[in-house]
Amino acid sequence: MSEKQMFDKLVYYTEGNNLVVERRFEAAQETVFKAFSDAHLLEAWWGPEGWQTTNARFEFKPGGVWHYCMRCTDENQGEFFGQESWGFAVYKKITVPEEIVYTDSFADELGNAQAGMPEIHITAAFKADGQQTILQFISAFASEEAIQQIVEMGFVQGTESQFRRLDKLLENGL
Repeated sequence: MSEKQMFDKLVYYTEGNNLVVERRFEAAQETVFKAFSDAHLLEAWWGPEGWQTTNARFEFKPGGVWHYCMRCTDENQGEFFGQESWGFAVYKKITVPEEIVYTDSFADELGNAQAGMPEIHITAAFKADGQQTILQFISAFASEEAIQQIVEMGFVQGTESQFRRLDKLLENGL
């Protein structure tokens, strides 16, 4: 296991081929889970700050598909402005309000996996801690090299950025 590191409010570390991200939210477990399971709420916060997410397809059930596009809408992000990043997820297991297991891949607008990019097997665990929730994201990769590739692309910073957006949504009561 690598040493635990902090980035803003996020703790992250590796265990073999897993990248583990942990974050505490000032909201009840059911509320945080709802932000992941409701299509409109997910669009409101998913993706880094300055990016807007649109769901092309959202079926929150085992075997269901989430096909989405993140577009950079912030002119201050330079070359990223106007850029699109598509994703394609398949839900494997859902235990309300405790766990969501899914695969997520970089994709095109048709949902085809992007060559050369890793598929990520994700377990999102929502743990109640009083009126707070500890979210643990375990992202399993095919290799340590795949983890390094995604970290170098800014995965940790992007994840914390989108969690700040989720914080704002939770502060406003969803």
